[in-house]
Amino acid sequence: MNGMAIQEKSEPGSALSTISVRSSWRAIAPIAVVALLAIIPAPEGLPQHAWYYFAIFAGVIVALMTEPLPGGAVGLLGVVAVTVLAPFVLYGPEELARPGFNPADAALAWALAGFSNATVWLIFAAFMFALAYDKAGLGRRIALTLVKLMGRSTLQLGYAITAADIVLAPVTASSTARSAGTIYPIIRNVPGLYGSKPNHPSARDIGSYVMWVALSASAVTSSLFLTALAPNVLAIEIVRRTVNIEIDWLSWFAAMAPAGILLLLALPLLVYWIYPPGIKRSEEVRQWADRELAAMGSMSGREIIVAALVTMALVLWIFGGRYVNATTVALIVIAMMLVTRVFTWEDLLKYSAAWNTLAWFATLVSLADGLNRVGFVAWFAETLAGPLAGVSPIVAMVVLIAVFFFAHYMFASVTAHTTAMLPVMLAVGATIPGMPMREYALLLSLTLGIMAVLSPYASGVNSVYYGSGYLPVSDFWRLGAIFGLIFITVFLAVGVPWVLMMG
Repeated sequence: MNGMAIQEKSEPGSALSTISVRSSWRAIAPIAVVALLAIIPAPEGLPQHAWYYFAIFAGVIVALMTEPLPGGAVGLLGVVAVTVLAPFVLYGPEELARPGFNPADAALAWALAGFSNATVWLIFAAFMFALAYDKAGLGRRIALTLVKLMGRSTLQLGYAITAADIVLAPVTASSTARSAGTIYPIIRNVPGLYGSKPNHPSARDIGSYVMWVALSASAVTSSLFLTALAPNVLAIEIVRRTVNIEIDWLSWFAAMAPAGILLLLALPLLVYWIYPPGIKRSEEVRQWADRELAAMGSMSGREIIVAALVTMALVLWIFGGRYVNATTVALIVIAMMLVTRVFTWEDLLKYSAAWNTLAWFATLVSLADGLNRVGFVAWFAETLAGPLAGVSPIVAMVVLIAVFFFAHYMFASVTAHTTAMLPVMLAVGATIPGMPMREYALLLSLTLGIMAVLSPYASGVNSVYYGSGYLPVSDFWRLGAIFGLIFITVFLAVGVPWVLMMG
């Protein structure tokens, strides 16, 4: 008895020790990477200060993977470290010797540049749009209406879920806010209507189907619209800074539309064939959605205001690029939402996810710019381009896009993937004679949404659906591989020729 009691008491301590060890390694791993790289001599052709900068950058990327701290805090620590060590990591001897050059002031200007970046504020504004959808209840109403209209069978329900994501995606740059925050809370009520329980054999009756459709639809819509995923907006800024190419909303949509629309039309049916539900009819879902809509009542004044404002923003993003900056449009809409009290200033201040994202992306923009500034990207591109010498530029482009896509298995964040790999892949492409750089840069950026389907940790959305209990880990990895192959195959077969034809 005493032995059993001692054993029972020791188990919580053992669990805490395991958690403590895991937490420690999350913090130690990034520091170890920085230290290990820093003691290795710089590779041939790369200045020593650029190698030191890369060591810090690599440590930041590892920290974004292991997450000892939130992403915004990791980015801030990385920027602060570079700013403090600027004479050794950010500037070479020639710059330091220049008359009147003050490395401390220059480093501070570099560190804060991300916070004045228009793209970063556009991302922040997109989170405010999501807040408006939530506060007004418009997102929930749209999703329930589509379920009511299209939820007669399980297959139609899959199309309703997909349609809901399509409607919300252009004006919700956070896939987590859109899919995990708006659509998931609605569809998680559906399986229970049929006795389909999480972590139970009955999960496959209908719950598994609706969860995988919602997750994979979010991945495709995130690629279809520039403003459907925050890293998309970060990507066009990296493209502009790295290869001086501008990409607007309409160009993005036109480039992705053939492959994206084809995938969205086929997706619920593909899931129906590959991961079939046990229940084929779902009349109860329509009745439930009808009851929920009745409880909501008619559209409120706030919902009408939000609908009008986001429509105005979308129209100006698509057609008003020559006359007004996209970020200016977003800030105008936020100001009008405050004036009309769609949400209050206090609501805005309390929306920690938006402020965290602002700090995260502002610091990552600076860190990505630093990688280019010290010459690391150009050096690495020349090194990587060697094996592709003599290869057709189109073949090289397809290979590089596929490498970029499947490299996401190494990342737990699309943002980290974008920051770490996009500048390098762009620079590699620039070294290949005949490479159509505008098309190549656009195609690389378009894959950021669809790559999120690959693994349970590929994005924040995935972790929510994985945690639902309807997608066992073995099923998730298998479906991720299958649909990842389908997505990239359709993208390469349809999207690449289309974009090259667009010119």
